[in-house]
Amino acid sequence: IKSGSKLLVGGFGLCGIPENLIGGLLKTKVDNLTVVSNNAGVDTFGLGLLLQQKQIKRMISSYVGENAEFERQYLQGELEVELTPQGTLAERIRAGGAGIPAFFTPTAYGTLVHEGGSPIKYAKDGTIAIHSMPREERNFNGRNFIMEEGITGDFALVKAWKADKAGNLIFRKTANNFNHPMCKAAKVTIAEVEEIVEIGEIPPDQVHIPSIYVQKVIQGPSYEKRIERVTLAQTGEGNKELSPAARMREKIVRRAACEFQDGMYANRGIGMPCWHPISLPLMTVHLSQKWILAFGPFLPKEEVGP
Repeated sequence: IKSGSKLLVGGFGLCGIPENLIGGLLKTKVDNLTVVSNNAGVDTFGLGLLLQQKQIKRMISSYVGENAEFERQYLQGELEVELTPQGTLAERIRAGGAGIPAFFTPTAYGTLVHEGGSPIKYAKDGTIAIHSMPREERNFNGRNFIMEEGITGDFALVKAWKADKAGNLIFRKTANNFNHPMCKAAKVTIAEVEEIVEIGEIPPDQVHIPSIYVQKVIQGPSYEKRIERVTLAQTGEGNKELSPAARMREKIVRRAACEFQDGMYANRGIGMPCWHPISLPLMTVHLSQKWILAFGPFLPKEEVGP
């Protein structure tokens, strides 16, 4: 990987990030990178470490997340940031891998994403040095859409659970996230895995990514698998009195839950929306968090996976 490369880096938050491959980039110190990733890790882990070393020129992401350095560099004009709605980002990557140059979506119609002018880079004096360009718009069946271009890259750095020696990959649960579509959207896909098995040991019907999309595989020597904020279910004796801010958030969630009707499908974001299952009355509502159906309440400590 050379300076100036465009990288697609898998993961959501710190879940499913290629932490060993990121560590390799820290050692080679290549810079001027354009990185496509849902977010940029945290200050002390994941892509946040590349930001600390000023190796990234532009981030194409859906949110800043838990990374104060990401925010600081952006606001100080040290980093270019192209913020993209999360579902649009996923579809842009998928489209790029499918050879689709562009597509239309209703998401962000009428916003700065559509009209242009969203700040990509600030100047030192706080003015906008680089702004986003307007998107083409169309009307289909009485509904307004904007055009988004597919995303491809020079390299995809992904994290899988298991690979065979041919390069067939299996992801583990939520670590699938952005890793899956990124494998198909880059010229070269490098996968780091926890285990490498012999060819034939992975049943064909269990392969998530066929080897044709994977050029290189490494077995990671170790994994920290950090969690941004470990939040566990409270036991009866461990319950603490809620702060005023927490009580307000609970009120917001319970009020929003009143809008659900029997049989609805709801695509929820992370954070407060994940409280809805606890707040819902007895009804059938199909909930999803990103790619997961039936995402439930917080787990007790003994049920947290490795």
